[in-house]
Amino acid sequence: MGGEDSMKRAGIVGGLGPESTVDYYQSFIHKYQENVNSQKVLPELFINSINMYNIFHYISENQMDELIEYVGGAARKLEDIGADFVIIAANTPHIVFDEVRRKVNVPMISIVEATYEQADERGLKNVGLLGTKFTMEHDFFKQPFLASDKKIVVPSEGEQAFIHQKIVDELENGIVKQDTKDAFLKIINRMISEEGLDGLILGCTELPMILNKDDVDVSLLDTMDIHVDKMVEQVL
Repeated sequence: MGGEDSMKRAGIVGGLGPESTVDYYQSFIHKYQENVNSQKVLPELFINSINMYNIFHYISENQMDELIEYVGGAARKLEDIGADFVIIAANTPHIVFDEVRRKVNVPMISIVEATYEQADERGLKNVGLLGTKFTMEHDFFKQPFLASDKKIVVPSEGEQAFIHQKIVDELENGIVKQDTKDAFLKIINRMISEEGLDGLILGCTELPMILNKDDVDVSLLDTMDIHVDKMVEQVL
């Protein structure tokens, strides 16, 4: 046995949103091929694309049981068709990651745990977090940082509403505007200056469409990139 016969198959719960699911797919393939040093090998994977707006609805209405069943059902389908491990290709649904993980028998890779590990490896102590309002408002992303005496800072309430609106109306639909980027950078630079940040988490998988490491003077944590690296590790 060897080669593709023993290759683990990835399962991706996608559609959260569609733009970043495409990026996950392409990045996973490219990183895998770089790792095996061959353009003639492809990783095998399954994508179950579900409805991002259902996720937003369940969280907004505090329907967590419905959210767990919706995302958990999507993960179970991937396991049923042969996925050896599963990831949720978005930050926001990780609000119920632990409950979803209990609904499948195969391993699941958390974007939050992977990002925390990367922040710890880089020695970051005081990071900013951008994402949907659900990611910024709730504690699920903050918990591992706070448990290790690291500081994690989110924008003001008004800034959170602005960022969320731009993610949903523009980035989730593949729209990238320079004035939106400028407004995001104004918020980021205020946080760096006032809070003394040494790192910034792009806690929404669409944010790399509009922001990159050259835009900021602190260490940038691209959650999708970190997550894909963990997927490649798992396959190999």
